[in-house]
Amino acid sequence: MLRFLVLTSLAALVLAELEPEPRYLEDSVERVVGGEVASPNSWPWQISLQYRSGSRYYHTCGGTLIERGWVMTAAHCVDSPRTWRVVLGEHDLYSNSGTEQIIAVSQAYIHPKWDASRLSAGFDIALLRLSTEATLNSHVQLGSLPPSGQILPNNNLCYITGWGRTSTGGSLSSQLKQAYLPVVDHKTCTRSDWWGSTVKTTMVCGGGGAEAGCNGDSGGPLNCLVNGKYYVHGIASFVSGYGCDTPKKPTVFTRVSAYIDWMDSIMV
Repeated sequence: MLRFLVLTSLAALVLAELEPEPRYLEDSVERVVGGEVASPNSWPWQISLQYRSGSRYYHTCGGTLIERGWVMTAAHCVDSPRTWRVVLGEHDLYSNSGTEQIIAVSQAYIHPKWDASRLSAGFDIALLRLSTEATLNSHVQLGSLPPSGQILPNNNLCYITGWGRTSTGGSLSSQLKQAYLPVVDHKTCTRSDWWGSTVKTTMVCGGGGAEAGCNGDSGGPLNCLVNGKYYVHGIASFVSGYGCDTPKKPTVFTRVSAYIDWMDSIMV
């Protein structure tokens, strides 16, 4: 039986024995596998979620600005008590370009069915209420959400974006990266030689080859092209413990369209 690993920015905890071996995409210093550096602010809804340690803040996850006062991210990114902030209009984590907006998180709303010890059950979604509303401009825009229940076809064009690891155990890049991760439909992703029963209908798979999400990308968007426009169809959740770009183990995302009603009930 394979180990089910959870990696946070501070510790690695073996929570349970499950098959095949999901692993969180959360870490303070790691990047997107493969892909390329994105043009600055070309994904203007992407945010950097940061936590305070001592007198400094550190990147730990991504997220999506969905309303001027709300950010969508993964539950596992914020299920520990910390002081959080989001940075909007960010491109290079280690330099200030003047486009950034830094806003404190006033409250985190984690899905009530989220259980950190049962990652494969799903519900890896959280909403962050910001202390002040973002100012929308050419560098900061709202991500568009799909209609409730929408399922994309196999091979639909999508990109993952984030500041995550550039290879499993690999080097770091301070700049936002993007990687092409076409949708892998549920029928394929749940085959026994792929993810099997680990992947639920409330999840969406992307990639499965040389490009993938990796630690540090958690909570960030899967941006999918539908009728000429990008919509955020996924929230980066987990990868295989064998490596971020393991063949037939696509990056797994929370399927946003499965949680529209829940989000609407929170953002009233």
